[in-house]
Amino acid sequence: MTDTSSPDPVARLNSYAEAAIIEDDALVGARLRAEELGATAISPATGALLSLLARTAGAQHVVEIGTGTGVGGLWLLAGMPSTGILTTIDPESEHHRAARESFADADIAPGRTRLINGAPSDVLTRLADTSYDLVFVDGPLLSYPAFITEAVRILRPGGLLVVNNASAGGTIDDPTAKDPRTLAAREAASIVADDDRFLPAVIPVGSGLLAAAKAR
Repeated sequence: MTDTSSPDPVARLNSYAEAAIIEDDALVGARLRAEELGATAISPATGALLSLLARTAGAQHVVEIGTGTGVGGLWLLAGMPSTGILTTIDPESEHHRAARESFADADIAPGRTRLINGAPSDVLTRLADTSYDLVFVDGPLLSYPAFITEAVRILRPGGLLVVNNASAGGTIDDPTAKDPRTLAAREAASIVADDDRFLPAVIPVGSGLLAAAKAR
């Protein structure tokens, strides 16, 4: 007889993965700012994985689409070398103000961050081809196809693309889901899957990550 009172083992594992990550005071402060501003922040386990990927890639030059209050940026910077530079893009000036406070709380040198206030779809077109080691895509799902198209262009050979909320809130594999957000997430995933230069993997952490390594 099946014990239905026990939580789903996958759900237990996900809960453990999140609870196992202890964030420092700067990250806790950044999360509080996100709550105050109503900004979405990546989960602790997602952040830890971002740090791991940044360190593994030796990411010296990183682009983050969706600054928020600096939660993702702090995790990325933690995995980058001390000389690494994070370019982070967000259209909300309040987010940039909060992120600067978060970076200052973590004693991040001002020269290590380049905060650009503007629409990512516009800013990305001005970034140089094949110049970045890692691109982290976050923000509105409807813009993901445009974001990922530009991310593919600016990534260097051997670079790493990481896409947050790749599951579209859990609907991407539902054949009946035809809403614009789900369709945009599917289109974004197809851009990566159809590009022979990329080796992709879906990672079930947080709201789901799509990570893809560009061929050298």
